Amino acid sequence: MLARNARASLSNTVRSVSRCPRDVSKPRRLATAASTSADTSDLVSFFDHPASNSRSLTHTGLFGQPALISPSSFHDLTVATLVRAHLLTERIVRARQSRDELLKVVKNLDRLSDMLCSVIDLAELVRNAHPDPAWVDSANEAYEQLCEYMNVLNTNVGLYETLRDVLSDPSITNTLSREAYQTALIFWRDFEKSGINLPPRERERFVSLSSEILVLGRQFLHEASSARPPAVIKPFELRGLKDDGLGSRLKLQSRFTQRDLLVYPGSHQAQMIMRSAPDEEARRKVYMAANSSSPEQIDILEALLRARGKLARLVGSDSFAHMALGDKMAKSPENVQQFLNTLLDYTHPHARRALRALSLRKQTHLDAGSFPIIQAWDRDYYCPPEPPAPPIPLPPLTLGTVFKALSRLFQHIYGISLRAVDVTPGEVWHGDVRKLEVVDEQDGLLGWIYTDLFARRHKSSGAAHYTVRCSRRTDDDDETRDLFPEGEAQQSIAVSRNFEAGNRYRMPDGVFQLPIVVLLTEFSRPPSLTRGPAVLEWHEVLTLFHEMGHAMHSMIGRTEYQNVSGTRCATDFVELPSILMEHFLTSPSVLSLFGSDSMSIHPKIGNHHEDPCRNIDTYGQILLAALDQTYHSPAAMEPSFNSTTALSQLHASRGLVPYVEGTSWQTQFGHLFGYGATYYSYLFDRAIASRVWRILFARHPLNRSAGERYKREILRHGGGEDPWGMLGSLLGAPELTLGDNEAMREVGRWRIEEEASVPGRH
Repeated sequence: MLARNARASLSNTVRSVSRCPRDVSKPRRLATAASTSADTSDLVSFFDHPASNSRSLTHTGLFGQPALISPSSFHDLTVATLVRAHLLTERIVRARQSRDELLKVVKNLDRLSDMLCSVIDLAELVRNAHPDPAWVDSANEAYEQLCEYMNVLNTNVGLYETLRDVLSDPSITNTLSREAYQTALIFWRDFEKSGINLPPRERERFVSLSSEILVLGRQFLHEASSARPPAVIKPFELRGLKDDGLGSRLKLQSRFTQRDLLVYPGSHQAQMIMRSAPDEEARRKVYMAANSSSPEQIDILEALLRARGKLARLVGSDSFAHMALGDKMAKSPENVQQFLNTLLDYTHPHARRALRALSLRKQTHLDAGSFPIIQAWDRDYYCPPEPPAPPIPLPPLTLGTVFKALSRLFQHIYGISLRAVDVTPGEVWHGDVRKLEVVDEQDGLLGWIYTDLFARRHKSSGAAHYTVRCSRRTDDDDETRDLFPEGEAQQSIAVSRNFEAGNRYRMPDGVFQLPIVVLLTEFSRPPSLTRGPAVLEWHEVLTLFHEMGHAMHSMIGRTEYQNVSGTRCATDFVELPSILMEHFLTSPSVLSLFGSDSMSIHPKIGNHHEDPCRNIDTYGQILLAALDQTYHSPAAMEPSFNSTTALSQLHASRGLVPYVEGTSWQTQFGHLFGYGATYYSYLFDRAIASRVWRILFARHPLNRSAGERYKREILRHGGGEDPWGMLGSLLGAPELTLGDNEAMREVGRWRIEEEASVPGRH
C-alpha cells in the first residue's frame, strides 16, 4: 500500500511515512567534547525549570508551517494535496509510454506516498494530541479524506500494471539500488494484498470485506474495553482483607450494610480483592466476572476472524496468517509456530518451577499437607505485582536528568547529542511540548524530536512514537516533469508545494528532508513546575528509554526512500531498537550517566532474586501469541470453529494453570485486531534484543565501536535491507541470513538464554 502508519507499533493497519512542515529555528553549532557537560546541563534546566517555550515574536503555524496557522488550514492543504496526488498518479500511469519515465516509477511512487502521508501522519498526531476540538475535527476530516483516496490508489490497476512492467524488465531493475528494489517490492506486495489482480467482481468483494473487517474491528475494540458485569461478594468473604484504606472501607461497608457488595472488574475494589483477599472464593468470583463475555461479544470476534479468513482466501492465501506474514521476518505461520514451540519448550521448565514456588506459598497459607493447585485467580495474591525498580540505588530522577542521561548515552555510543530548541508561537499544540535537535558529530543535524510527555484530558492514552516525517532524498525528484493543472487549481497546489518544500538540507550524498518525530506519553504532571520538576517513576524511565529507541531509529535511518526510512521496516523487527534501549538501564555504567560526573554507582550486593511471576507471565505471553496464530489459521474458517473451545484446548495442551470453565477472556484480547497474526513480534524482538545486548554491549555498554557497528549494520538502513541479512551481519551469524524455519528456531533458543537476566515489557 502507498500509506504506512505513523506510529512505531505492531499493527496491520496501513503504515504511513511522511514528511513534516518547515522548521523555523536555526541549527545550532555542533557539539565538541568540551561542551558536553554544558549541553546536558541545558537539558536539565530545559525540562526541569522551563522558562517561556518561545522567544520569537513571529507567529507561525503548527510545526512552523504557515499553511497550518488555523484549523481550517487542514482543508486547504488537503484539497491541494489531492490535486497534486492525482496529477502525479497520471504521470506514473503514463510512464509506459517512455523508458525514461519507467526508470523514475519507483521514485515517483515513493513521492506520491510521501505527498499523501505527510498530511495523513500530521492529522493522525493532531487528532490524538491537540487539546482544541476544532483542530481535532479538521484533522479527522483531513485524515478520512486522504485515507479514502489512498484506498482508491491501492486498487488502481494502472499504477499496478506500470510497476509490473518495471519489475519485469531486467534492463530497468538492474539500474535500481538495493534500497530502491526493496521499495518497489513493498509496493508490489501491498498492491497484491489489496486484491489488485482480482477480476472486477471479486475486487468489489475484497473492498466489501475490507470495510466489513474495519467495522467489526471497531466493534470488537469497543466491546473489549467495555465494562463487565460485577461480582457479587458476600461480607464474610472479605475477612482478612488488609486494613489499609480501601480494604478497611470495603469491610466497613459490608459490615454496616450487611449487604452483598457489587465489585466491578477493573475497579480499585476488584484489584484489592485479587491482591489481598485471603478468601479464595472472593478472588474466584472477581476473576470469573472479569473474564466473562456475552454471546454478542463472542459473535463479533468470530465474525471478524471469519471475515479476515475470507479476505485472505480471496487473494489466494490459505489463511489470514499466511497473508499477513508473507512480508514479515517470519515469512509464514509455520515458521512462527516453530519459534513459539521452541520458546514454549525451553520456557516450560522455568515456568513449572515458578508455579511450584507459588504452590509452596499457597501451601503455607492454607497450612495444607500437599501441594495445592494454583488456579487462575491465585496469581496476583501469591505473587502481588511490585512496581519496577532500578537495579541499583538512584537519587530521584527528574525529567531533565533522564534526558541528560539519554544525551550522554547517545554521545558515547553514537556520537550523537540532544539539544534544546526554543519554538515559535503557534509551532506546537500545547505548552507542555518541548523540542529537541538531534545532532551527529560527523553528519551534523539529523532531525527533530518533539516531546509531549504529561497526561491531560482528551490526549490519547499510553506511550507512542509518531513519525510525522521521514528521511527522503529530494534532489532527484524531477518535479519539473510533473503535470500541472489549469486555472484556479494552479494557485491551490502552491499550498501543498510550500508545505512539502521546507526543511531540506544538503548532505555530502544529496539533498535530504530530515525526519521529525513526536513522543507522546502520559507521565504524571507535577503540581507546579515552579515548586519542583517532574520526578519519574522507574517504569516511566523505562518507557522513555523505550520510545527514544524508536526515535533514534527514525533519526539515524537516513534513506533515499521514505517507505523504508527508520521504523519503516518489518513489523516483527521494528521493536528491536526500543527493547534494546531498555537493556541499557540494567548497566551501572549507564546508570551513572544520570548523576554528576563525580557520582559513583555501585551495584546492590546480595539483592538478586528471581521473580517466579515473571517466568509465569512470559509463558502466558507465549500462549497469547499461540492463540493469535490459532485464531488466524485455516481452523477459524471451519463451520465448527469456536473461539472459546480453541482457548480451552490451548490451555489443556500447553497451559500452566487449569482453564476456568465458563470464562471467555478472548473478547478482551484487543490486540487481536491491531496485531492480527503478528502478536508474536514483541517476544521475537525481545529475543533478538537480548542477543544483541549480550554480544555487543553487555560487557562495555558505552563502547563507541559497538555503537557504531550497530548504527551502521541496523539503524542506518531502516527497512531498506533484509532484516535477516542485517542481523546475521551484526551478530556474525551467516546461517541466520536464510531467515528460514531453523533461523526462527534459533531465535526461540535465544529468548530462554536471556530470560533470567532481563525482564520483559509489553
